Amino acid sequence: MSMWYGLDRVPTDLGPTVVTIGVFDGVHRGHRELVDRAVAEARRRGIASVMFTFDPHPTVVFRPSAVPALLGTVHQRAEQAYACGIDHVVVVAFTRELAGWTPQEYVDRVLVDILHARTVIVGENFTFGRNAEGTSEMLAELGAQRGIDVQVVPLLTEGDHTICSTWIRGRLVAGDVAAAAGALGRSFEVEGEVVHGAGRGGRALGFPTANLYFPEMYALPAEGVYAGYVTVVPEEGEAPGGLVGTMPVGAQLPAAISVGTNPTFGHEPLSVESFILDHEADLYGRKVQVSFVERLRGQETYSGVEELVTAIERDVANTRSVLESAAAGAPTRP
Repeated sequence: MSMWYGLDRVPTDLGPTVVTIGVFDGVHRGHRELVDRAVAEARRRGIASVMFTFDPHPTVVFRPSAVPALLGTVHQRAEQAYACGIDHVVVVAFTRELAGWTPQEYVDRVLVDILHARTVIVGENFTFGRNAEGTSEMLAELGAQRGIDVQVVPLLTEGDHTICSTWIRGRLVAGDVAAAAGALGRSFEVEGEVVHGAGRGGRALGFPTANLYFPEMYALPAEGVYAGYVTVVPEEGEAPGGLVGTMPVGAQLPAAISVGTNPTFGHEPLSVESFILDHEADLYGRKVQVSFVERLRGQETYSGVEELVTAIERDVANTRSVLESAAAGAPTRP
């Protein structure tokens, strides 16, 4: 598995490939139909599969005032692709120069000259080239002229909506992480390095938390308290299963997760704070992954510490109940 930043980093001896193209923000179930098809076709042909994606999001060029909050980092995007079997990921900075290429230039310079594509797989709403002149139909025509098999995959719909990154962001804004998980095909996750917060969780309240902060460019669920899991990510060369404090590295550990600004203590920067149940460890400087299962409540303001502690105790009990029900396959709510 390889990840190349920039077209100039792609090896000249790459050989023939099957390519799927898109932003793939979140690598949701709709995206995975493209990725899975690319992997299957590449294996059938005995050649490499490639995900061709962009960072930053193309709207940075076209509509900088309307750039969507991202569902994950480009590194997480690549990890999801690798988990699906993709061999290589090519990440290209979406610039005005690239946006100015004609559809013909795009096909010749990227798909023919650099990626040596034999098959290209895109969604039916795919556009490319200057002023988005290129469509999936045009790509099929240009590909046929160059000996490239272009496969256009219909959008994935479910009920009254299309499975897409925009719909998932809307569910997160509403705090509906369960619906977001249904569209993603997995729990919504964030990943970051544990840093020092205000220190109240450990020092005063008796509920030490692993605190994460994220740039505004990344999507988070609505403010509130959630049941979920925290995983201590193995460091380079570290085998899963070892202990940090009492926490096994690489294991999903039940946690009560707060997304918010701590209004009881006079609003602080937005953070994701996880109280990991039944375990203790010094996680400062360690990377952790936080997975959201279900929202327990919205963010609330309390009159004092005693009332806040009572609420946290209730959140911990509800977290246990929700996660136990989820593990047993039972509905988490009546």
